[in-house]
Amino acid sequence: METVYIPAERLAALKGDKNGFKTLERACGCKVVIDSECVSLSGDPYRVFVAKGVVFAFGRGFEINVALHLLNDDCYFTSIDLKQELGGEKHVARVKARIIGENGRAKRYIESVSAVKMSVYGDTVSFIGNMYEIREAETAVNTLIDGGTHKLAYLRMEAAHRKNKEASKTPKF
Repeated sequence: METVYIPAERLAALKGDKNGFKTLERACGCKVVIDSECVSLSGDPYRVFVAKGVVFAFGRGFEINVALHLLNDDCYFTSIDLKQELGGEKHVARVKARIIGENGRAKRYIESVSAVKMSVYGDTVSFIGNMYEIREAETAVNTLIDGGTHKLAYLRMEAAHRKNKEASKTPKF
């Protein structure tokens, strides 16, 4: 049995969403038990391992239908801890605001160009996608973390996107 600790409000959301809970259990093929502090998973070790990633992604702010993308072999989850990168809370709040942008415009643009799913939750920015999509989105987010302008972040991300697109066209022998 594996135990995954996620924030209390996300735990309550998972408990409250009976369809999401049943979908998680069915899709992952393991037994899911939610108590007041954590999510416990039991069953086939590989399925439990995969389910653990899905639950962790849900805990970092993704909806369950997005977190379930991690069941695909070419889909990954990564996260950037802003507190660790920046230090103080004041800086974290400022950078989170820059990553989200006015009315969510910056976040939506990063998601649309890179095709990654992104969540800004707590002190983290998390990504779900293939490794190339995640790398593109991380390029933009890291530029914003380092104090670069939105224009520079978008230019770097778009350049990485073009490079990945060209690399995928190149025949491999």
